[in-house]
Amino acid sequence: MNDATEQYDLSGIKIAVIDDAKTIRMMMSHTLRNMGCEVECAEDGYKALGMLRRFKPDLIFLDITMPELDGYQTCTLIRNAEDTRNTPVVMLSSSDGIFDIAKGQARGATAHVTKIPPENVLRELIYNHTARKAAA
Repeated sequence: MNDATEQYDLSGIKIAVIDDAKTIRMMMSHTLRNMGCEVECAEDGYKALGMLRRFKPDLIFLDITMPELDGYQTCTLIRNAEDTRNTPVVMLSSSDGIFDIAKGQARGATAHVTKIPPENVLRELIYNHTARKAAA
């Protein structure tokens, strides 16, 4: 990791990780907590909606491929809810296909990243999409 990404202060930033894979949730939450973030996880879109209302994250990492309510549908619901409408949503995908990116953007996603992103990519994404809150 380079010095530029290490200087991003992410302490206290609230991050939600929504993924049906327990391993992904565990790995991402461990990495994010080590960066100083507060982390809450949910294993599906339905559980995520209640968690988001209670936790009020500064940024959401959202898996695309989940059973029942997929990431695109969950993103639409996040965008339609008053309290999460403006929260940045980063779609997590196992591929970086142009179709996934376009469909995510159409549903209101802020960014797209292949999972599991390296720590420097996570830091940069979080910093870039929560800079106003971190600076406040």
